[in-house]
Amino acid sequence: MESRSRPYQTEDDFWRMREFLRHAFLLNNRLMHSWHVARLDYARWHTCLNCAKVPLQEVVTLWETNGQLTAILMPDGGRGEAHLLVHPTLRTPELEEEMLTVAEQRLASVQPDGSAKLCVWAPEADPLRQQLLVQRGYAKEGRPEIQWRHRLDAPIPEVPVTAGYTIRALGDGLELLERCYASGLGFHEGDIRIAVENREDPTWYHNIQTAPSYRRDLDLVAIASDGEIAAFCTIWFDDVTRSAIFEPVATVPRHQRLGLGRSIMTEGLRRLQRLGATLAFVSGYSPAANALYQSVIGPNHELYEPWVRRWQEPAVPPPHG
Repeated sequence: MESRSRPYQTEDDFWRMREFLRHAFLLNNRLMHSWHVARLDYARWHTCLNCAKVPLQEVVTLWETNGQLTAILMPDGGRGEAHLLVHPTLRTPELEEEMLTVAEQRLASVQPDGSAKLCVWAPEADPLRQQLLVQRGYAKEGRPEIQWRHRLDAPIPEVPVTAGYTIRALGDGLELLERCYASGLGFHEGDIRIAVENREDPTWYHNIQTAPSYRRDLDLVAIASDGEIAAFCTIWFDDVTRSAIFEPVATVPRHQRLGLGRSIMTEGLRRLQRLGATLAFVSGYSPAANALYQSVIGPNHELYEPWVRRWQEPAVPPPHG
Protein backbone atom coordinates (compact mmCIF):
# COMPACT_ATOMS: atom_id res chain seq x y z
CA MET A 1 0.00 0.00 0.00
CA GLU A 2 1.18 3.54 -0.76
CA SER A 3 2.29 5.73 2.12
CA ARG A 4 0.87 9.24 2.35
CA SER A 5 2.57 12.16 4.04
CA ARG A 6 1.13 14.92 6.19
CA PRO A 7 2.46 17.49 8.67
CA TYR A 8 2.52 16.76 12.41
CA GLN A 9 -0.73 18.07 13.87
CA THR A 10 -1.75 17.09 17.40
CA GLU A 11 -0.50 15.73 20.71
CA ASP A 12 -1.80 12.33 19.64
CA ASP A 13 0.79 12.38 16.85
CA PHE A 14 3.58 12.76 19.41
CA TRP A 15 2.46 9.69 21.34
CA ARG A 16 2.11 7.71 18.13
CA MET A 17 5.65 8.74 17.21
CA ARG A 18 6.94 7.44 20.55
CA GLU A 19 5.21 4.08 20.04
CA PHE A 20 6.56 3.90 16.47
CA LEU A 21 10.17 4.54 17.58
CA ARG A 22 10.00 1.86 20.26
CA HIS A 23 8.75 -0.67 17.70
CA ALA A 24 11.39 0.32 15.15
CA PHE A 25 14.15 0.14 17.78
CA LEU A 26 13.26 -3.47 18.60
CA LEU A 27 12.96 -4.43 14.92
CA ASN A 28 16.41 -2.88 14.33
CA ASN A 29 17.92 -5.33 16.85
CA ARG A 30 18.10 -2.58 19.49
CA LEU A 31 20.38 -0.39 17.40
CA MET A 32 19.65 3.29 16.80
CA HIS A 33 19.12 3.13 13.03
CA SER A 34 16.07 5.20 13.89
CA TRP A 35 16.00 7.30 17.03
CA HIS A 36 15.65 5.96 20.53
CA VAL A 37 12.31 7.16 21.93
CA ALA A 38 14.09 9.32 24.52
CA ARG A 39 15.88 11.22 21.76
CA LEU A 40 12.49 12.31 20.51
CA ASP A 41 11.58 13.51 24.01
CA TYR A 42 14.82 15.48 24.31
CA ALA A 43 14.47 16.90 20.80
CA ARG A 44 10.91 18.08 21.37
CA TRP A 45 11.51 19.83 24.68
CA HIS A 46 15.11 20.96 24.31
CA THR A 47 16.74 21.06 20.89
CA CYS A 48 13.54 22.09 19.08
CA LEU A 49 11.67 24.11 21.71
CA ASN A 50 14.50 25.56 23.81
CA CYS A 51 17.31 25.90 21.28
CA ALA A 52 15.66 26.37 17.88
CA LYS A 53 12.36 27.84 19.18
CA VAL A 54 10.31 25.69 16.81
CA PRO A 55 7.32 23.50 17.71
CA LEU A 56 6.99 20.09 16.09
CA GLN A 57 4.11 21.38 13.93
CA GLU A 58 6.64 23.46 11.96
CA VAL A 59 9.29 20.84 11.29
CA VAL A 60 7.84 17.30 11.44
CA THR A 61 6.32 15.34 8.56
CA LEU A 62 4.69 11.94 9.04
CA TRP A 63 4.08 9.13 6.54
CA GLU A 64 1.21 6.73 7.10
CA THR A 65 -0.05 3.53 5.50
CA ASN A 66 -3.63 2.51 6.36
CA GLY A 67 -3.51 4.82 9.36
CA GLN A 68 -0.25 3.36 10.72
CA LEU A 69 2.97 5.35 10.89
CA THR A 70 5.52 4.33 8.28
CA ALA A 71 8.14 7.05 8.69
CA ILE A 72 8.99 10.31 10.46
CA LEU A 73 11.01 13.22 9.05
CA MET A 74 12.31 15.88 11.45
CA PRO A 75 15.41 17.79 12.55
CA ASP A 76 17.12 17.44 15.91
CA GLY A 77 16.55 21.14 16.50
CA GLY A 78 15.93 23.71 13.79
CA ARG A 79 16.02 23.76 10.02
CA GLY A 80 19.19 22.90 8.17
CA GLU A 81 19.24 19.19 9.00
CA ALA A 82 17.01 16.15 8.63
CA HIS A 83 16.67 12.73 10.24
CA LEU A 84 14.77 10.00 8.36
CA LEU A 85 13.18 7.62 10.86
CA VAL A 86 11.74 4.75 8.84
CA HIS A 87 9.99 1.49 9.73
CA PRO A 88 12.70 -1.10 8.99
CA THR A 89 10.42 -3.59 7.24
CA LEU A 90 8.61 -0.98 5.12
CA ARG A 91 11.61 0.85 3.69
CA THR A 92 11.74 1.39 -0.04
CA PRO A 93 13.92 3.59 -2.24
CA GLU A 94 10.77 5.38 -3.38
CA LEU A 95 9.74 6.25 0.19
CA GLU A 96 13.17 7.57 1.15
CA GLU A 97 13.43 9.48 -2.14
CA GLU A 98 10.13 11.18 -1.31
CA MET A 99 11.33 11.93 2.23
CA LEU A 100 14.48 13.57 0.88
CA THR A 101 12.41 15.72 -1.47
CA VAL A 102 10.20 16.88 1.41
CA ALA A 103 13.27 17.49 3.57
CA GLU A 104 14.80 19.73 0.90
CA GLN A 105 11.52 21.64 0.58
CA ARG A 106 10.68 22.02 4.30
CA LEU A 107 13.92 21.74 6.27
CA ALA A 108 16.71 23.31 4.21
CA SER A 109 18.29 26.45 5.62
CA VAL A 110 18.86 29.54 3.47
CA GLN A 111 22.45 30.76 3.45
CA PRO A 112 23.59 34.43 3.36
CA ASP A 113 24.35 34.15 -0.36
CA GLY A 114 20.79 32.97 -1.05
CA SER A 115 21.73 29.32 -1.54
CA ALA A 116 20.09 26.45 0.30
CA LYS A 117 21.83 23.89 2.52
CA LEU A 118 20.68 20.65 4.10
CA CYS A 119 22.47 18.06 6.22
CA VAL A 120 20.88 14.60 6.15
CA TRP A 121 22.03 12.00 8.67
CA ALA A 122 22.53 8.34 7.72
CA PRO A 123 23.89 5.28 9.53
CA GLU A 124 27.23 4.13 8.18
CA ALA A 125 25.69 0.68 7.65
CA ASP A 126 22.88 1.94 5.41
CA PRO A 127 23.85 1.55 1.73
CA LEU A 128 20.31 2.29 0.52
CA ARG A 129 20.21 5.78 1.98
CA GLN A 130 23.83 6.52 1.13
CA GLN A 131 23.24 5.62 -2.51
CA LEU A 132 20.22 7.92 -2.67
CA LEU A 133 22.20 10.74 -1.10
CA VAL A 134 25.05 10.38 -3.59
CA GLN A 135 22.56 10.39 -6.47
CA ARG A 136 21.08 13.66 -5.19
CA GLY A 137 24.44 15.37 -4.88
CA TYR A 138 25.15 14.96 -1.16
CA ALA A 139 28.63 14.32 0.24
CA LYS A 140 29.89 13.42 3.70
CA GLU A 141 30.87 16.53 5.61
CA GLY A 142 31.70 17.12 9.28
CA ARG A 143 32.13 14.88 12.29
CA PRO A 144 30.04 11.75 12.59
CA GLU A 145 28.01 10.98 15.67
CA ILE A 146 29.60 7.95 17.35
CA GLN A 147 26.85 5.95 19.05
CA TRP A 148 28.47 4.01 21.89
CA ARG A 149 26.48 1.18 23.45
CA HIS A 150 26.95 -0.95 26.55
CA ARG A 151 25.15 -4.12 27.63
CA LEU A 152 24.16 -4.12 31.28
CA ASP A 153 24.14 -7.87 31.86
CA ALA A 154 27.54 -7.83 33.59
CA PRO A 155 28.68 -6.21 36.85
CA ILE A 156 29.53 -2.51 36.64
CA PRO A 157 33.12 -1.85 37.76
CA GLU A 158 33.67 0.35 40.78
CA VAL A 159 35.07 3.78 39.93
CA PRO A 160 36.11 5.75 43.03
CA VAL A 161 34.86 9.31 43.24
CA THR A 162 37.59 11.91 43.57
CA ALA A 163 38.10 13.03 47.18
CA GLY A 164 36.06 16.13 47.99
CA TYR A 165 33.22 15.32 45.58
CA THR A 166 29.91 13.47 45.93
CA ILE A 167 27.55 12.16 43.25
CA ARG A 168 23.78 12.21 43.73
CA ALA A 169 20.52 13.15 42.06
CA LEU A 170 19.78 16.81 41.35
CA GLY A 171 18.00 18.68 44.14
CA ASP A 172 15.32 21.36 44.03
CA GLY A 173 15.23 25.13 44.42
CA LEU A 174 18.53 26.93 44.16
CA GLU A 175 20.36 23.77 43.15
CA LEU A 176 18.35 23.60 39.95
CA LEU A 177 19.47 27.16 39.20
CA GLU A 178 23.07 26.11 39.79
CA ARG A 179 22.57 23.19 37.43
CA CYS A 180 21.48 25.69 34.78
CA TYR A 181 24.61 27.73 35.51
CA ALA A 182 26.87 24.65 35.28
CA SER A 183 25.38 23.78 31.89
CA GLY A 184 26.44 27.15 30.53
CA LEU A 185 29.97 26.63 31.79
CA GLY A 186 30.22 23.00 30.72
CA PHE A 187 29.04 23.47 27.14
CA HIS A 188 30.36 26.95 26.41
CA GLU A 189 33.98 26.74 27.54
CA GLY A 190 33.40 28.44 30.85
CA ASP A 191 31.52 31.41 29.35
CA ILE A 192 30.17 33.22 32.42
CA ARG A 193 27.72 35.31 30.38
CA ILE A 194 25.91 32.26 28.99
CA ALA A 195 25.99 30.56 32.38
CA VAL A 196 24.35 33.58 34.03
CA GLU A 197 21.69 33.77 31.31
CA ASN A 198 20.94 30.09 31.81
CA ARG A 199 20.46 30.65 35.54
CA GLU A 200 18.41 33.84 35.27
CA ASP A 201 15.56 32.07 33.48
CA PRO A 202 15.38 28.32 34.21
CA THR A 203 12.30 27.87 32.03
CA TRP A 204 14.40 25.93 29.54
CA TYR A 205 15.28 23.34 32.19
CA HIS A 206 11.70 23.10 33.40
CA ASN A 207 10.78 22.31 29.77
CA ILE A 208 13.22 19.39 29.78
CA GLN A 209 11.79 18.12 33.04
CA THR A 210 8.30 17.85 31.50
CA ALA A 211 9.46 15.21 28.98
CA PRO A 212 7.80 11.82 29.57
CA SER A 213 11.05 9.89 30.03
CA TYR A 214 12.69 12.43 32.37
CA ARG A 215 13.43 11.07 35.86
CA ARG A 216 14.90 13.12 38.70
CA ASP A 217 16.69 10.06 40.12
CA LEU A 218 18.59 9.77 36.81
CA ASP A 219 19.46 13.48 36.60
CA LEU A 220 22.85 13.22 38.29
CA VAL A 221 25.28 15.85 39.55
CA ALA A 222 28.78 15.74 41.01
CA ILE A 223 29.00 18.21 43.89
CA ALA A 224 32.28 19.78 45.04
CA SER A 225 33.03 20.31 48.74
CA ASP A 226 31.99 23.98 48.44
CA GLY A 227 28.58 22.96 47.02
CA GLU A 228 29.38 23.86 43.40
CA ILE A 229 28.04 21.56 40.67
CA ALA A 230 31.21 20.27 39.06
CA ALA A 231 29.80 17.74 36.57
CA PHE A 232 26.43 16.45 35.47
CA CYS A 233 24.66 13.91 33.29
CA THR A 234 21.02 13.16 32.56
CA ILE A 235 19.95 9.62 31.70
CA TRP A 236 16.73 8.83 29.87
CA PHE A 237 15.34 5.36 30.61
CA ASP A 238 12.64 3.67 28.55
CA ASP A 239 11.14 0.85 30.58
CA VAL A 240 9.32 -0.59 27.53
CA THR A 241 12.54 -1.42 25.65
CA ARG A 242 14.64 -1.56 28.86
CA SER A 243 17.17 0.76 27.27
CA ALA A 244 18.54 4.22 28.04
CA ILE A 245 20.56 7.10 26.62
CA PHE A 246 22.89 9.57 28.35
CA GLU A 247 22.16 13.16 27.22
CA PRO A 248 23.84 15.47 28.16
CA VAL A 249 27.17 14.75 29.89
CA ALA A 250 29.60 17.52 30.84
CA THR A 251 32.14 18.69 33.41
CA VAL A 252 32.66 22.33 34.36
CA PRO A 253 36.11 23.41 33.03
CA ARG A 254 37.81 24.06 36.38
CA HIS A 255 36.85 20.58 37.59
CA GLN A 256 38.00 18.69 34.49
CA ARG A 257 40.70 16.01 34.42
CA LEU A 258 39.66 14.69 37.84
CA GLY A 259 37.78 11.63 36.61
CA LEU A 260 34.36 13.10 37.42
CA GLY A 261 32.86 12.31 34.01
CA ARG A 262 33.81 8.66 34.35
CA SER A 263 32.55 8.49 37.93
CA ILE A 264 29.17 10.07 37.24
CA MET A 265 28.51 7.95 34.15
CA THR A 266 29.45 4.78 36.03
CA GLU A 267 27.02 5.69 38.80
CA GLY A 268 24.41 6.19 36.09
CA LEU A 269 25.05 2.71 34.70
CA ARG A 270 24.64 1.21 38.17
CA ARG A 271 21.32 2.99 38.65
CA LEU A 272 20.11 1.78 35.26
CA GLN A 273 21.07 -1.77 36.09
CA ARG A 274 19.07 -1.62 39.33
CA LEU A 275 16.04 -0.39 37.35
CA GLY A 276 16.23 -3.40 35.04
CA ALA A 277 17.79 -1.71 32.02
CA THR A 278 19.72 -4.03 29.72
CA LEU A 279 21.31 -1.56 27.28
CA ALA A 280 22.70 1.98 27.48
CA PHE A 281 23.79 4.42 24.77
CA VAL A 282 25.72 7.65 24.62
CA SER A 283 26.61 9.64 21.49
CA GLY A 284 29.75 11.72 21.02
CA TYR A 285 31.26 14.01 18.41
CA SER A 286 34.49 15.46 19.82
CA PRO A 287 37.66 13.44 20.48
CA ALA A 288 37.56 14.30 24.19
CA ALA A 289 33.93 13.21 24.61
CA ASN A 290 34.47 10.00 22.68
CA ALA A 291 37.57 9.13 24.72
CA LEU A 292 35.48 9.43 27.89
CA TYR A 293 32.58 7.44 26.49
CA GLN A 294 34.78 4.62 25.25
CA SER A 295 36.49 4.40 28.65
CA VAL A 296 33.12 3.98 30.38
CA ILE A 297 30.90 2.28 27.79
CA GLY A 298 33.45 0.12 26.00
CA PRO A 299 34.38 -0.30 22.34
CA ASN A 300 31.02 -1.21 20.74
CA HIS A 301 29.65 1.58 18.58
CA GLU A 302 28.09 2.59 15.28
CA LEU A 303 28.59 5.69 13.15
CA TYR A 304 25.78 8.08 12.26
CA GLU A 305 27.13 10.29 9.49
CA PRO A 306 26.25 13.78 8.20
CA TRP A 307 25.74 14.20 4.44
CA VAL A 308 25.49 17.75 3.10
CA ARG A 309 24.12 19.25 -0.10
CA ARG A 310 24.12 22.90 -1.20
CA TRP A 311 22.10 24.27 -4.08
CA GLN A 312 20.88 27.56 -5.48
CA GLU A 313 17.17 28.14 -5.15
CA PRO A 314 15.46 29.37 -8.33
CA ALA A 315 14.76 33.08 -8.37
CA VAL A 316 11.22 34.13 -7.48
CA PRO A 317 9.64 35.87 -10.49
CA PRO A 318 8.49 39.45 -9.92
CA PRO A 319 4.74 40.03 -9.44
CA HIS A 320 2.70 41.01 -12.51
CA GLY A 321 1.54 44.54 -12.99
